[in-house]
Amino acid sequence: MPTLVRAVRIGVALAMLPVPALVVPGAVAAPTSGAPASVVIADTAVRAAPRPAVVERVVFGQSRRGRDLVAYRLGDPDATRSAVVIAAMHGDERKPQAILRTLRDGRPIEGLDLWVVPNANPDGVARKARRNARGVDLNRNYPRRWKRSKRGPTWSGPRAASEPETKAMMRFLRRVDPDQVVSFHQPLYGIDTSGTGNRPLARRLAKHLKLPRRSFSCGSGCHGTLSQWFNHRLDGQLVTVELSRRPSRAYLTGTAPHGLLKALGGRRV
Repeated sequence: MPTLVRAVRIGVALAMLPVPALVVPGAVAAPTSGAPASVVIADTAVRAAPRPAVVERVVFGQSRRGRDLVAYRLGDPDATRSAVVIAAMHGDERKPQAILRTLRDGRPIEGLDLWVVPNANPDGVARKARRNARGVDLNRNYPRRWKRSKRGPTWSGPRAASEPETKAMMRFLRRVDPDQVVSFHQPLYGIDTSGTGNRPLARRLAKHLKLPRRSFSCGSGCHGTLSQWFNHRLDGQLVTVELSRRPSRAYLTGTAPHGLLKALGGRRV
């Protein structure tokens, strides 16, 4: 199938997402007056050249302050295995972003249909704060075992799925429907084996990311987390990965990207 035709079909498949702009690298710039508003054709020389691994760029929602939530599709859309990798759901846990950006900005990937979301909480990242602009801990806001809590570092919000970032992520994951999801956090240092049915994936991540397997309990118990919602509602499995507080740059740009690809079943071209 020609690249442009396949790319536009991908855009149509994602049209139900609230996508202000879906950028299709590798196509020739063209007027968009007759195309759906969600599809923008990008110039190859401007968009594709710096990032040969990127097949597709999707803005799948906005934060409470109106910042874009962006996902990059890497690898082979026709691969039998699919994965989504998420970083910075907590805005003060920014180190794992380097892993996703290294994958995004590196060589093409094969054997895996991979989406990366380097910044799941852009308002929090901008403020270097755990919570979003409303003060909600996004990893306590999902509609699975949600529990009302007092305002504070882990405030769950006024109701389940009250936040635009939460709603956008849920829609995105439903539409992509990945086999595997990895959600990066800090600083507990380990692979969470408590909330996943995919123990083989957890073991592979532990081996290739060189992290211990652990069971995380969120202190007084986990409520309304992304992993609880995803593992209950969708067919794939999500594993939480906790890095240390200060992982080295060599780890973030070398060991971890290579190990993550290997654990998920992909490889560099």
